[in-house]
Amino acid sequence: MPVSVALDLESLLQPLDPLPVSGPQNPPPRPQQPFWWRVGQFVSAYLPLILMGLLALATWWLVSNTPRPAEPREAAPPRHEPDYTMQNFTLQRFGADGALRVQVQGERLRHYPDTDTMEIDLPTIRATAPDGGVTVATARLAVANGDATQVQLQGGARVRREATASAAAIEFESEFLHAFLDTERVTSHLPVRLRQGTNEMRVASLDYDHLSRIARFGGPMRATLTLPPKK
Repeated sequence: MPVSVALDLESLLQPLDPLPVSGPQNPPPRPQQPFWWRVGQFVSAYLPLILMGLLALATWWLVSNTPRPAEPREAAPPRHEPDYTMQNFTLQRFGADGALRVQVQGERLRHYPDTDTMEIDLPTIRATAPDGGVTVATARLAVANGDATQVQLQGGARVRREATASAAAIEFESEFLHAFLDTERVTSHLPVRLRQGTNEMRVASLDYDHLSRIARFGGPMRATLTLPPKK
């Protein structure tokens, strides 16, 4: 039996609706962050590493710029130059009992710290022994130790032990005399003229100890002696 089908051509010619797409779809793009925000994120991520690098750099700079300790050097010997001078002076040294032992006067004094010595121009040195005996020394130049117990007299040197109740005065003259004032001793390697009262001796060298009354003479010797009158 015949079937009649009526077709709507206009509806057939209409475009079909698109099929829905299955599966994940691309998310919408994120908005771009500002530059300073991105820098902050970078710094916060690498901050420990940056701090360690800065610390290492500071340590290297500190080590390279720290002055190195100076190498030990030998101490230079002190120069022979006076540390103080005096003019027209008087120096006095007293003993433990308060008595005057040595008095030094001169035109000019120069003290040298490297040897603890004094150079004295035109000195007059007066020493008093414990027994009261007085010794006077003069010269054009004297070189004395720090406490003036030893004096080297140079140029027109003269040492005189003044007379006492038991002994006549004794006097030494030479171009060089070494006087030990504390032990009352006089020495010289140059010719010396020795006088005591009316007696006189000329010797090539001398070593005289007043405490023991012993004199040692060297080289040629010439003496003028006065004999005591006969009783």
